[in-house]
Amino acid sequence: MTWKTPAGMTRRHFIEHLAGSSAALGASMTMGNAIYAHADEMKKNRKSAILLWMGGGPATIDIWDLKPGAPTGGPFKPISTTGEGQICEHMPMMAKQMKHLSIVRSMSTREADHNRGRYYMHTGFVPNPNIEHPSYGSVISHELMEQRSDLEIPPFVSIGGASSGPGFLGMAWSPFSVSSNGRIRNMEKKLDETRLRQRMVALGAIQSGFERRTRDLPAMEHSKVLKKTFDLMTSSQMEAFQVDKEPQEMKERYGTDRFGQGCLLARRLVEAGVPFVEVDLGGWDNHQGIHNTLETQKLPQLDRAMSALTEDLAQRGMLEDTVIIWMGEFGRTPRINQDAGRDHFARAWSCVVGGGNLKGGLVVGETSNDGSAVESEPYSSEDLMTTVCKGLGISTEKTFTSKNGRPMKIAGGGKIITDLVA
Repeated sequence: MTWKTPAGMTRRHFIEHLAGSSAALGASMTMGNAIYAHADEMKKNRKSAILLWMGGGPATIDIWDLKPGAPTGGPFKPISTTGEGQICEHMPMMAKQMKHLSIVRSMSTREADHNRGRYYMHTGFVPNPNIEHPSYGSVISHELMEQRSDLEIPPFVSIGGASSGPGFLGMAWSPFSVSSNGRIRNMEKKLDETRLRQRMVALGAIQSGFERRTRDLPAMEHSKVLKKTFDLMTSSQMEAFQVDKEPQEMKERYGTDRFGQGCLLARRLVEAGVPFVEVDLGGWDNHQGIHNTLETQKLPQLDRAMSALTEDLAQRGMLEDTVIIWMGEFGRTPRINQDAGRDHFARAWSCVVGGGNLKGGLVVGETSNDGSAVESEPYSSEDLMTTVCKGLGISTEKTFTSKNGRPMKIAGGGKIITDLVA
């Protein structure tokens, strides 16, 4: 089953048809290990991606590309990793996992405004008032869905925050938003399965009568939406959202905060066959007191969750089919301002990628001694997104047709970062 809705039909509308009946179905669903019964078969030829989105613009000069001894360097020290480069001393668990991931230190982009930068890094296109471009999640789930004819849950899931939308690909490829504990809005009221099925029969009879009288296409599409709602609610694959079923030891390994549990949920969803998951960790817009915030809050949280996710995927044999992307909308200035913070900076910063067909353990590109400029070949959002698609086996020559009839390549036809391609 492909997760699709007719044009103009939102997921809120989709779910609210049975709002009074949904989540109690969880009490009557057959759980256990149902979604993993054919795990080996499900893993064959199934690529996925997990985007760790750092909303606000993280100071990559303090995380992945430190400048010790420079006036711009800040107080943190670099430490060695299992890969080529050094990273921040407050990321010791990630240092052990860097053999799996690569740092692109020569990102040089054009948007230093939050909204524009978010759009650009999610789509590979600068904002254009005449067209809405599809995001990573929409493009990747659209292209990989043919590998998943048996997927009954949404192919693009956004955890802990709203992702960017499907643009001209249409509502069928919109993000399905959940909280970090897997909670789905409008699917929480209790009703046993017998009552639920009775309501579906009654609702179906009403719907069929309406269709016979009107012979209206929207009415028939509406009927399909009801069926897909019921299929979603009754699918054993919904167990993937129940992160609480994980052993306590595993929860603590990822971290019991929202981001940690969101990363654990992302692993469960990918394991169940979801092709794209985005996990949100905001709070990086640090114009004041940046180094205290990083040391005591953001970096320990990121270090635990990201390292656990990377290690867990590798141990389960899933990393070779799962691309991890770490990025925000831009970096932050080398100059530390009068409030002990760093400001927006898109000219020279870092992203991290790995897994799938991408090489790990590398440092690609370099910045100047003070971090103010890229001194190697610069890479754009278009280049990064094109490279990620290549790492997932998605043709970078694929052309979509926008609603105004204009042909458009994935990520604006960016170039592949050849150092990363295995």
